[in-house]
Amino acid sequence: MADNVGFIAKQYIKAYMNTSYLPSIYEKYCKIHDVNYNKVIFADAHSDRMSSNMLPIYKRLSEAGYEIKNMCIDMDRLSPMQALRYMKTFMKEYASARYVFISSYFLPVASCNKRKETKVIELWHAGGMLKKMGYDAKDDIPPYFKGNPTKNFDLVTVSADFCISAYESAFKLEPGVARSTGIARTDLYYDDEYNKKCIDRFYNMYPNAMGKKICLFAPSFSGNAAHPVCASYTPELMKAFDELSDEWFFITKLHPNMEKKHPEVSCKLSTEELYAPCDLLITDYSSLVFDFMIYNKPFILYAPDIKRYMKERGFYIEISMLPAPVVKNTEDLKKLLKGGSWKRDPAEIEKCRQIYMEKCDGHAVDRILSAAGIEA
Repeated sequence: MADNVGFIAKQYIKAYMNTSYLPSIYEKYCKIHDVNYNKVIFADAHSDRMSSNMLPIYKRLSEAGYEIKNMCIDMDRLSPMQALRYMKTFMKEYASARYVFISSYFLPVASCNKRKETKVIELWHAGGMLKKMGYDAKDDIPPYFKGNPTKNFDLVTVSADFCISAYESAFKLEPGVARSTGIARTDLYYDDEYNKKCIDRFYNMYPNAMGKKICLFAPSFSGNAAHPVCASYTPELMKAFDELSDEWFFITKLHPNMEKKHPEVSCKLSTEELYAPCDLLITDYSSLVFDFMIYNKPFILYAPDIKRYMKERGFYIEISMLPAPVVKNTEDLKKLLKGGSWKRDPAEIEKCRQIYMEKCDGHAVDRILSAAGIEA
């Protein structure tokens, strides 16, 4: 109860900051500084590192000579005073920036009436369209939050034409803001040298996996970011994995919000680095199934709480339309893994990829820069 009260209080503080304090800081620096047309900001409030969608954009713009400001930070690790200083500094830089790249909700970007010369590009972290999000979901934007976290978006990168309507609904976007450019990080998946390095790195870290089929277990989470839960990550499932270990090597990669609760469990390699060495993916409702489709490998949806999840959050598509079995308990999952019926026709996976990841073809970064009007 105390945690919930604290979480709600924190949201009210955020609302005040974003509707009163931060706009005043922005307006102050707009009066002092003109827009610097060579200045680019990469910002994130959830990690000290640039996201996998930011990195290829950062590389291109750095090589082209743009002035880059890296403002990625994990706000949870900051004291209130440190967080205040960070946000004040961001608003100062924001006031004179030409381009701002974010890859998730970043409330300071939406706190003000930004200059028309400044473009905000949302490199949203999910490909495809699966679970509901944003204004279409109950938990993403709580009713007590004042303001619009998607305000000021000039471009939202989407993986395929088919997905645009879902993003327009979730973020309340005007037509033309969400564009099917492809997802920046997916360009690397077509790089043979990158994939070989991922495989070599995996076996150097896990030599016991040699000679076994490799399964990546990468569940999502439900609830909010402050109190994430994962119904599929259970002792029963871990026991089932152990019982199948003669034939399979299982690697667990938790969602970043869950990793903070279980840092000893989750693999230290990035999720993207695990696609190449793995033969199979097991997840619940994570959008990374769409990334995995690019490798044309099978996946299983292990969803013991699917009825509750559909009621509380819901999906944009019928989950049964995906080329994967939906499993609700560990016994059925073990049977599936033992019997080989987890395999899928590659043509079936490719057909689905063409629908949901159509523009993730190795040239997404080029399209994103073009859509943003950036020469690099």
